[in-house]
Amino acid sequence: MKIRTRYAPSPTGRMHVGNLRTALYAYLISKHEGGDFLLRIEDTDQERLVEGAVDLINRTLADTGLIPDESPDKPGECGPYVQSERVNSGVYMQYAKQLVDEGKAYYCFCTKERLESLKTTVNGEEIMHYDKHCLGLSKEEIEENLKAGKPYVIRQNNPTEGTTTFHDELYGDVTVDNSELDDMVLIKSDGFPTYNFANVIDDHLMGITHVVRGNEYLSSSPKYNRLYDAFGWEIPKYVHCPLITDENHKKLSKRSGHSSFEDLIDQGFVAEAVVNFVALLGWSPDDNEEIMSLSDLIRKFDYTRISKSPAVFDMGKLRWMNGEYIKAMDFDRFYERALPFIQETIKKPLDLKHIANMLKTRIEIFPDIPDMISFFEEVPEYDTALYVNKKSKTNLENSLELLKDVLPLLKEQEDYSNDALFALLSEYGTKKEFKTGFVMWPIRIALSGRQMTPAGATEIMEVLGKEESIKRIEAGIAKLQG
Repeated sequence: MKIRTRYAPSPTGRMHVGNLRTALYAYLISKHEGGDFLLRIEDTDQERLVEGAVDLINRTLADTGLIPDESPDKPGECGPYVQSERVNSGVYMQYAKQLVDEGKAYYCFCTKERLESLKTTVNGEEIMHYDKHCLGLSKEEIEENLKAGKPYVIRQNNPTEGTTTFHDELYGDVTVDNSELDDMVLIKSDGFPTYNFANVIDDHLMGITHVVRGNEYLSSSPKYNRLYDAFGWEIPKYVHCPLITDENHKKLSKRSGHSSFEDLIDQGFVAEAVVNFVALLGWSPDDNEEIMSLSDLIRKFDYTRISKSPAVFDMGKLRWMNGEYIKAMDFDRFYERALPFIQETIKKPLDLKHIANMLKTRIEIFPDIPDMISFFEEVPEYDTALYVNKKSKTNLENSLELLKDVLPLLKEQEDYSNDALFALLSEYGTKKEFKTGFVMWPIRIALSGRQMTPAGATEIMEVLGKEESIKRIEAGIAKLQG
């Protein structure tokens, strides 16, 4: 049987990292076996819809490479692929009424006030367990209410005795007492199906074989089984993924600032790194490899290796991984992404491509760039303590002497290419029996006013040019003398 998976988001805004992982795992499960991956838009909760969110979903899937085989824009034989359009076809009401006719569901005409009266507080949480009041209505009473246009919902008729067992591919069998199963609403008063009911109908009609979702749905899953059993349909395989937490082991929230794919892209991460990182939030390959392309993930993905433990969103690891992707990036693509950050910082007519080349192996995210290169525009105020370096054995006194010593050499030098400058200063160091680090450290501090720079002293001078380099070294001498 061909594997068919789906990603079925509600168009309510940016794609949360948890939803991206759901889409990614569903995609990998199908593609690992040469199957189909579907996109279905679940817009039955009309109050939560956000304008433009469907376009955002399509763009995110395109940016991450998770291209559906069937979708609203690429329909197959089991459309429509938007739930509101399926509502108009009457398919959900048709199946709900089938259950009503078979005694497996019933009309409920209870008012909002009556439902409110059924609420109780358990462990500080307000819950409502429906009491099957309308199950006892006679056929005549139901027809009379319908003719009168009385608002209604259709509820699932769950048993109150015995147990229901649900099987998950990761968690195994989950058994619940039927007394805990509420008679959940299948069709709402506006005629739209609930999320749970539409899910089951659509997954069956679309031939979905594997359903991937967060483990917060695990406890409610027995209700799905009862619906499948009520229709006599084959139950798909369910894969419930672990919770994603922040570094403090709290649920990843929108307030964290990195809860969605778009948040991360806005913060300077590249899509390929985000996909790679998200794949490892609860899963690892048997070879423990960490840097993997999407094709690598397809080849290696085995959903039985998904962990049941919560996955920690480690921002430090994502930054490292992003840096690895930037290092491997084609220079032209890197330059295109880096240029706005460089131009935001540097207004002088310097060789921006040269500066970009310095940065490529040194940044983790693109917003790191301005702080790293701001000294090219202007030397910041700095403490002379920067000239002290135990490793190269430089201090304030010998730094001053060295700068005064090399200044005439640099003034006489015409070739300000990196190689020529390095040769000049290396020759100077050899004559004086100075190590390279001892020579270069005070020069680099005078040029940049920074302890850390994306390049060495001679490469910085090549970009700054002779006039600016000499001006900065003279300023460094004056600062040390002062």
